[in-house]
Amino acid sequence: MTTLTQNTLAVVCSGGPAPGINGVISSVTIEARKSGWDVYGIYDGFSHLAAGEKKITPLTIDMVSRIHSDGGSILRTSRFNPTKSEEHLRRVVEALTELGVTHLVTIGGDDTAYAASRIADYARNSLGLTINFAHVPKTIDNDLPLPEGIPTFGFETARSLGAQIVSNLMEDAKTTGRWFLAVAMGRVAGHLALGIGKSAGATITIIPEELPAGEKIPLSLVVDIITGSILKRLASGRNYGVAVTAEGLIERIRTEDLEAADCIEYDDHGHVRYAEINFSDVLKRELLKALNSLGIKMTINNKEIGYEVRCAPPNAFDIEYTRNLGYAAFDFLRRGGANALISIQNNQIVPIYFDEIMDPATGKTRIRKVNTDSIQYRIAREYMIRLEKRDFDDDAALEKLAATAGLTPGEFRNRFKYVTEF
Repeated sequence: MTTLTQNTLAVVCSGGPAPGINGVISSVTIEARKSGWDVYGIYDGFSHLAAGEKKITPLTIDMVSRIHSDGGSILRTSRFNPTKSEEHLRRVVEALTELGVTHLVTIGGDDTAYAASRIADYARNSLGLTINFAHVPKTIDNDLPLPEGIPTFGFETARSLGAQIVSNLMEDAKTTGRWFLAVAMGRVAGHLALGIGKSAGATITIIPEELPAGEKIPLSLVVDIITGSILKRLASGRNYGVAVTAEGLIERIRTEDLEAADCIEYDDHGHVRYAEINFSDVLKRELLKALNSLGIKMTINNKEIGYEVRCAPPNAFDIEYTRNLGYAAFDFLRRGGANALISIQNNQIVPIYFDEIMDPATGKTRIRKVNTDSIQYRIAREYMIRLEKRDFDDDAALEKLAATAGLTPGEFRNRFKYVTEF
């Protein structure tokens, strides 16, 4: 096997943006340059390399010394996946080897980590070259399989800014006497929604993890959970609130319900294009129908929270965290490490190898979901205003709730008690 003698490091950012990318680029570059390595920044993820184009920039200490507090990415980013075509994969590896790249730092999510592993395998098996990589996990969704309590970088900034937005909505709701529906990014996990809702003191937060695993649910369940929260607030004399939901709920809803709501499109293979569904619009429309059926007039506004938090300047936590991760990624490579995701646990650099985080059932990286048995989740539930089983055990409370909904206690029980099972 051939090993290139001059150490040359390439940095690639892929996937969606997250606060702190520049901090990783900065510390990786500074440490590599201090050690005498050449460093290239690759523009727009793997997209240009896959086309045989070398759109790169040599990175120097002067270029990166003050970028750690900036949002976005000086190298930009792309979701292009080079592993879907062997021709693209070959071009990426050839372009990197022509540049003399011996080491690679990838910054991204699970797809980027997988691409990096395929690139390393292709270089070794097809060209007899060694390209060792370290992957720095990035996503505001916080759903990569790190140990519990260790966030992916960017999450804390996204949560902080999202919480500020929702706090402002809470004040607006109180001032104007209305409800807001806020849908937070999160493909399949509810970390960001729960973090935002809990930090902002939202009235209620709903995440996919609290629903039956593996089952499709009726859209009416989500609507009734929120309706119950609104009714409980009205019964206590408060006509306002904010409901935060995770966008990942949309993929848990029965297709026939989405069709009935006239909100879905299909791709050429007949798959639902979930990304094209404005979930907050759907929820607002169905929630207004439910309230109108009870004779309740309510002003409801909806808000999607996601794009405005992805390129925000990182907060102090993520600035420090990403500089640490960048240092750790280079230190791992410098010491001869290869082909692992980089984490910091108990103030130590801990590489996580891919066989430790792969799901054998799917062949892909495991997804970290919210642990609904955790103290963090239990406390979050404790401070939500939502229908609970005890509301149906107290006759006086039940009568008040039923009167608010214009129903008899029996009718209210039949309509809403089922939501307390979730």
